[in-house]
Amino acid sequence: MVVEVYPNIYMQEIPLPKNPLRAINSYIILSEDRNLIIDSGFNTEECRNAFMEGINELGIDLNKTDLLVTHLHSDHSGLAAALNKEGAKIYAGKIDGKMINEMAGQAYWDKFEGYKKLFDLEKDNVSFDNHPGYKYCPKEPIEFISLDEGDSINIGHYSFEVVNIPGHTPGHIGLYEKNHKLFFCGDHILHKITPNIAFWGFEQDILSVYFNSLKKVHEYDIKHLFSAHRSTVADHKERIHELLNHHDARLNEIMEIIKDDKKSVRDTAANMHWELKYDTWEDFPNPQKWFASGEAMSHLEHLYSIGKADRTEENGILYYKLK
Repeated sequence: MVVEVYPNIYMQEIPLPKNPLRAINSYIILSEDRNLIIDSGFNTEECRNAFMEGINELGIDLNKTDLLVTHLHSDHSGLAAALNKEGAKIYAGKIDGKMINEMAGQAYWDKFEGYKKLFDLEKDNVSFDNHPGYKYCPKEPIEFISLDEGDSINIGHYSFEVVNIPGHTPGHIGLYEKNHKLFFCGDHILHKITPNIAFWGFEQDILSVYFNSLKKVHEYDIKHLFSAHRSTVADHKERIHELLNHHDARLNEIMEIIKDDKKSVRDTAANMHWELKYDTWEDFPNPQKWFASGEAMSHLEHLYSIGKADRTEENGILYYKLK
């Protein structure tokens, strides 16, 4: 079922079976000329069927419809290749668009085998076989139209400006409509749940990048903020403060964990508090161990970057200890 959330703007909740996120909010903006869909769901038959139900309910012509992918995660980009084949133009940020195409090849995923060793996850015997990023991403390259800060997309009487909001992924983008004070933010800001901030390489302190993106959006004049999961956000400034406080508490928690003894990424994650239904780390499914370790790593690297933690490597495993 699709719901009109603003004139000529509809939200469709696409189920994400057997996933803690439960569903993704896909947004459809209609005009007489061309339509724009924001984010798509997994590359699965269930998501495609749900996606097409909304398309059919609104009577949309896919030949007059384009897709904008806010970021590379497969619940947002999964159906991009299929829609591309249908003739839709596919928009994405220049960084994440490139990475989505890399994800279609095995070499992208092979590097995570190195992360498994680095994070000390070999002791859990984890694999990528059932990771949603691996299973449900597009399986072939896509002809993206690359977007960058300040680019514009005009749909009907709406004029959207592209905003770079990296952090949740290296090239996450959003759409801001200044005249109506609308912001489509993907996973940058979520209501009730916190976006996962994972590790994307040693080239940058991705947690600091995320903080800067939050502070950037804080200054925007936004009346309606449309996020990709759960409900819309009523007060974006209040929610940004809550997210910053959450990560501050996370950093304090991790500093306590690594205060007396060095810890691997995996052992740090295993000692952190998670809002999940599992009683022990051993109960975590493999994908959740990856997500938790990635989040622990981004926070550990931030502490290392700001000079509050030491980092050592022993036998290919990283260890962190509070200075």
